[in-house]
Amino acid sequence: MWKWSLLVVMTVAVTVPLDLIGVPSAALFAALVVGIVLALLALAPTGVPRKAGIAAQGVLGVYIGTMVHRDALTALGSDWPIVLAVAVSTLVLSIGAGTLLGLHRDITPLTGSLALVAGGASGLVAIARELGGDDRVVAVVQYLRVALITASMPVVVTLVYHAQKTGHASAPSQTGSAPWYVSIGMLVVIVLVGATAGRLARLPGSGLLGPMAVTIVLELTGASFGLSVPMALVQLGYAVIGWQAGVAFTRESMRAIGRALPTALALIVLLNVACAGLGILLAHVTGISPLEGYLSTSPGGIYAVLATAVETGANVTFIIAAQVVRVLLMLFAAPLLARGLVALTQRFGYRRVSTSESREPIRVAD
Repeated sequence: MWKWSLLVVMTVAVTVPLDLIGVPSAALFAALVVGIVLALLALAPTGVPRKAGIAAQGVLGVYIGTMVHRDALTALGSDWPIVLAVAVSTLVLSIGAGTLLGLHRDITPLTGSLALVAGGASGLVAIARELGGDDRVVAVVQYLRVALITASMPVVVTLVYHAQKTGHASAPSQTGSAPWYVSIGMLVVIVLVGATAGRLARLPGSGLLGPMAVTIVLELTGASFGLSVPMALVQLGYAVIGWQAGVAFTRESMRAIGRALPTALALIVLLNVACAGLGILLAHVTGISPLEGYLSTSPGGIYAVLATAVETGANVTFIIAAQVVRVLLMLFAAPLLARGLVALTQRFGYRRVSTSESREPIRVAD
């Protein structure tokens, strides 16, 4: 118990300042870093209970699902085919970059693909181990991706697109939220129903994607009754997911990931440039500004995208709708592609396992 107490106290102590300076998913990042440090010092718990990991996936799935609103998606209008095509192209580019990362001797193709999928970082970390990947590698590379994109965005917007703060736009907001106790009751039901249905349908990552799918249906049909996930539960879910990856670190796994980081960094930069090119295409076809095209196709940093869109007076509704399409496509398609990649590598006799030989997937779907 003292190890868990230490883990919780240190995670809270690191989360608070990170949250104050605007770090995305601060609790997940703090939990990951604290878990790694304590694991390397032999002061971390041996692992996160399986049921806690499933519950965290469910909370995160519902939270992501509540970001989908009919009004935002209708903003795409007749432009939805090109937006969808750009999102699919982003998925193909990220899977290709991940496959190249998987050529590194310390990383499998499956882990590399999950690590560089351009969207839903916290969701992919949550289900990476279940899919057979190494969630430690996925967590580190995904956060490197988000950090680089978020940090570079103000520079690119200023130097390349010469944007200035106008403050004319406003972020779309959800009104009429249900009382917290109603939301928690709905949350429990959605997680149980969604995870069970996903498991029966043999959906990869059913603990995350099942509740997410149910929530999206409720949002699009107007039957969500103002469902909102309390931020305290979201932060707790982030922390559990971060701990799950962090406490599994060893000195050897740290050295292995360190050797792969230069390659990962180069691929992230290339992915960001390629997506900026897709933004130019999107702007040309739809008639939006080049800046709005860039923000609509950014392969990550959705909170930074929203803030930048608001400050520069861009078309916030269109940008967020395009970003939601990207994130949902990544989260739903990545597990299916992962399953296909595993089958393909096994067919051709590829037997290299994850970074540590002791790693075993969590069979959440069992």
